[in-house]
Amino acid sequence: MKAPLLILALSTLPLSVSANPFAKGDVMAGEKLHKELCQSCHAKRFGGDGSRIYTRADRRVKNAEGLKQQIATCNSMLGTQLFPEDEVNLGAYLNTRYYKFK
Repeated sequence: MKAPLLILALSTLPLSVSANPFAKGDVMAGEKLHKELCQSCHAKRFGGDGSRIYTRADRRVKNAEGLKQQIATCNSMLGTQLFPEDEVNLGAYLNTRYYKFK
C-alpha cells in the first residue's frame, strides 16, 4: 500500500524543479545588462558583437553551474557591482539566447 502512495506523491511534484536553472530571472532585464556591461568587452576580445565567446567550440562554460560561476567571476573581476538578481537575469538571458541548459 505504501508504494502506490509514494508513486502518487512523487507524480504530483512539479516537473520544472530543475528544468530551467534561471527560471527566476528576467530575460529582458538580462539582455539590457548584457548590452550595457558585457557586449563591448566581449567585442574587444572576439570582434563583431562579441557573441563568439558563447558559441566557440572551446568555450569555458559547459553547464548552468559554470555559467553562474562565470557571471559571478566577471562581476567580481570587473567590479560591475551587480546584485545577485542581476546575475540571475544575465544568466536567464544568456541561457535563453545561447546555451539552452536544462
